Amino acid sequence: MFFKKSLGQNLLIDKNIIKKILSSTDIRNKNVVEIGPGTGNLTKEIIKLKPKKLLLIEKDKNLYSKLQKSFASDKSIQTINLDILKFNLKDLEFDRFTVFGNLPYNISSQILVKFINFYDDTSNYKKIIFMFQKEVGQKIIANFKTKNYSRLSILTKSRLKILNYFYVSKNCFFPKPKVDSIIIEFEPIKKKEIKVKNIKSLEFVTRVIFSNKRKMINKSLKKLFKNIDAVAVELKINLKLRPQELDELTYYKIANRYDKISNI
Repeated sequence: MFFKKSLGQNLLIDKNIIKKILSSTDIRNKNVVEIGPGTGNLTKEIIKLKPKKLLLIEKDKNLYSKLQKSFASDKSIQTINLDILKFNLKDLEFDRFTVFGNLPYNISSQILVKFINFYDDTSNYKKIIFMFQKEVGQKIIANFKTKNYSRLSILTKSRLKILNYFYVSKNCFFPKPKVDSIIIEFEPIKKKEIKVKNIKSLEFVTRVIFSNKRKMINKSLKKLFKNIDAVAVELKINLKLRPQELDELTYYKIANRYDKISNI
């Protein structure tokens, strides 16, 4: 089979890793969405666990056609041919579904942010289990005051709790990528000490501040607020700190404050 580099197609072929992924959650008689099922290696194991309904979202037309033929006899399985980044998640009519995804490296963080944006108190996904390039995944799981702490850490933890993660060798894929991977399991956070009202404001604020990662935040905050001294007093921020020296809660406060004056 011919694989497209443009789609970041590296298919997971190690059965032990597949079983480990599925052992983390109970999907029997539950609704499941799989993003990028490829040749169906994970899909076949999902089916063995007897989910209530299974939706497969595959962008590649050839792989989509093969998946349709393979699972045509099973009425509980629906296959759609589209780009997950262009799909309106509100169109998912499943109740409390679990999402699996061996994500293309080049758009993995975009897909995660899409689900973060989709989440609110009424969202109906109960768990996400995604695979990322190791380097990206380490930024997602990083805590404040660690070297990989980043805007991706901050965005993720505004909506999602990281339940578990484990690393996957590049030898578990075909074709073999140049880097190792990481599986991360998430669930939505129902209660947060400080709730971010508009996730797009948090995206913008973190992008602006982390664009000058080595400089003090006073210069970046001037791009967000007219009177940064007043904002600094209100939010109790030390303007001499650098982006990585602000914890998540401070970023959430900045985002909520910015949301009051923006049209995002």
